[in-house]
Amino acid sequence: MSTIITGEAVVLQLRPASFVLRAVGCFIDYLVYLIGLVASLVLLEKLASGFDSAAIRAVVIIVVVLWIVAVPVLVETLSRGKSLGRLIMGLRIVRDDGGSIRFRHAFIRAMLALLEVLALFGSLALLVSFANERGKRLGDMLAGTYSMRERRERVAPLVLPVPQQLRPWAELADVGRIPDPLAARIARFIRQGPSMAQASREQVAATLAADLQPYVSPAPPFGCPPEQFLAAVVAERRERDYRRLSAVAERQRTVRERIHRLPFGT
Repeated sequence: MSTIITGEAVVLQLRPASFVLRAVGCFIDYLVYLIGLVASLVLLEKLASGFDSAAIRAVVIIVVVLWIVAVPVLVETLSRGKSLGRLIMGLRIVRDDGGSIRFRHAFIRAMLALLEVLALFGSLALLVSFANERGKRLGDMLAGTYSMRERRERVAPLVLPVPQQLRPWAELADVGRIPDPLAARIARFIRQGPSMAQASREQVAATLAADLQPYVSPAPPFGCPPEQFLAAVVAERRERDYRRLSAVAERQRTVRERIHRLPFGT
């Protein structure tokens, strides 16, 4: 996971794409470009029967450059970092600050791809990608870009009740000051807990409970198992958020009904 802080002090967590996903997307793109190049050369052969051989060679070079450099640059620029292969693999090229790329970035990447992707069959891109955490190739490093995963796995909502023995405490506890990263760690543990070894599960639960206690008041009852403490806090936060959002939605519905009622305000 790559963390970016925008100019508005907003923290973005973006997931860099793995080399395998990038390689498959790149293969799809260049396969399409190769098909277009071959089709163009076949058409050129049919249309250039009466032309001078030097002129034909010049046109062939232009066609090759168009399909290998110009078309990828045009596609990346107009789609803001997308292509057919990346669309299929759920990827996008973005700047280091998370913004959309422009012509300059696409041009630098396409020119360097001639060396590290086409001439060296991706070997240089593979070696360079191992040297940085975002899996950049040389073109990305010079252009200030990287490939991120746009497609996210669908996660089932985490719905669990407050343990019965902790319900009186949970109804009175202040659980609204928990940092979002800590809440995400706890939710991830509760999802993955059943598949963990018992010793590891107890150790992680104890660590998370210790991290959580400073943000919860009053403290849970003495002797409360850490995993039940975590489950109670997560469930109570969910129930309070649900009630709050339901109240907001109800107020908005009431306002809309009053606005659309005729005559207005009666």
